[in-house]
Amino acid sequence: MLSFSFMQTQERPVRDVPALVLVTLAVTLALQISWHVTRPPRAAMSDALPVPPPLEKLRAFSLGDDIALSKMLMLWLQAFDNQPGISVPYRELDYETVTAWLDVILALDARGQYPLFAASRLYSEVPDESRQRLMLDYVFRKFLEDPDRRWPALAHAVYMAKHRLGDMPLALYYARALTERVTSPRAPYWVRQMQAWVLEDMGELEDARILLGGLVESGTIHDPHELMFLKQRLQQLENGKVK
Repeated sequence: MLSFSFMQTQERPVRDVPALVLVTLAVTLALQISWHVTRPPRAAMSDALPVPPPLEKLRAFSLGDDIALSKMLMLWLQAFDNQPGISVPYRELDYETVTAWLDVILALDARGQYPLFAASRLYSEVPDESRQRLMLDYVFRKFLEDPDRRWPALAHAVYMAKHRLGDMPLALYYARALTERVTSPRAPYWVRQMQAWVLEDMGELEDARILLGGLVESGTIHDPHELMFLKQRLQQLENGKVK
């Protein structure tokens, strides 16, 4: 076995290193430092939104608390646009993948409202009509699965179709679904009247009058204030005094 003293004797002092080698090392080190200082900063690269795992795997990962996992995933998805060193505009996300994530998040918590709120008020606000329409269609399809709970998102979709897209037929289509499918007494009265308001905006006053008259005569409206409001609105339509 080599002794420690023997190993020490094998080391050569720096003065024994040829001067040319020392100069070469010094120049190499200086060039490397100069290159790192002067090189342009590395451009930040955004990561693509990954496809969500199968729902079964997510449920296994949740350890029985699907609702908590749903909320965590929604926060992660909403913050995905903020990546280290870069901010990714929503319009650059793959919206088919976004809706896939919203689907699994809703599947984990079917009573949750926030995924559809994000779809109708966040992802549909991008200045891209194709993405806007994709999000509004997604909200409509999910509304049909549970109208009495998911009407708030579709109500905003009516607004988006009317004011952002300028598509009155689409706004009317969504508003009609609200009028016909929302039956919960907890829903505000104006939800069932949205179809009439859109018809008025389209200049279809006779259709609006018929619709409001049907609501008044249906016997399904029991709130006296709501009933009085509808009758007053109907009278204005019949007298041609709608503003």
